[in-house]
Amino acid sequence: MEPLFGIVLGLILAVASPAHDSCTCATNKWAACAQDGPGNCTCRLAGSHHPVDCSTLTSKCFLMKAEMILLKEKRLWRPPHGVSDSDGIYNPDCEASGAFKARQCNQSRSCWCVNTAGLRRTERGGRSLSCSELVRTRWIYIELTHKRSSSAFRVPDVVKALTELFESRYKLHPKYIAAIEYDPPLIQIRLDQNKKPRWDVDIADVAYYFEKDVNNDSVFRSNGQLTVSVNGDALAIEKLWIYYVDEKPPEFCMRQLAAGISAVVTVVLLTAGIGIAVLLILRWLRTRTYKKFECKEMREIKAPSLE
Repeated sequence: MEPLFGIVLGLILAVASPAHDSCTCATNKWAACAQDGPGNCTCRLAGSHHPVDCSTLTSKCFLMKAEMILLKEKRLWRPPHGVSDSDGIYNPDCEASGAFKARQCNQSRSCWCVNTAGLRRTERGGRSLSCSELVRTRWIYIELTHKRSSSAFRVPDVVKALTELFESRYKLHPKYIAAIEYDPPLIQIRLDQNKKPRWDVDIADVAYYFEKDVNNDSVFRSNGQLTVSVNGDALAIEKLWIYYVDEKPPEFCMRQLAAGISAVVTVVLLTAGIGIAVLLILRWLRTRTYKKFECKEMREIKAPSLE
């Protein structure tokens, strides 16, 4: 009986082991997964109870929140009232859908408005700051350079390789890839997404995942370095720049522009005022010298002769 029991137990463990190993989130290494039933694996974000759909990309807002939680856990000490004034990663407020809330605030009661990519688009204000809408980031421009090789790649091959990369790895429909241009070693990619159906990934999430991959900090569970192959040859990405363009221009740009124009006008007026003042002083000095010289000549003419 004991040998039979051992065989049965071994079969159970053999069946359960792959199921347990498969209970992971391939698209989010920060997700905690657990087997909560036969064939049912549930993954949730680190530090929260929000479930994660591991068949697609996790929203950038949820990713940033998970990163901040992990950073706090790793941090040994920080000043109790310290404030980080960085426009990079922060602990965002997210909607249940994973979208950024239009208004973001930090612990110092400083608030600002963001776009769908979570980037600041207004000046910082107080808690009374109102953000009427979450402005959509419609265009994303990605520029990258690759290491020079002995032979340049063909343009169609580069376009095909990158299109397949964004479609297979980042689940992005090719219709959102507006253009890919290649002028060795520079590659330019333009993503265009006016409206996002619920079933499509957001281009802001795609750009965030891609940036993490290039910087060797992949969000995917397989932490291997990103490899892009063009006809069997590796496309080694060297530098990366990402630019976000919203449907509406950022509000703080106009304020900065107005402030810049005011500063230029002030400098011009001050310069002109100083110049006029210098000219008036020089003219006054010349007039004064001329009058002194004229008075001296008159006194010499009117002086009586000693003879």
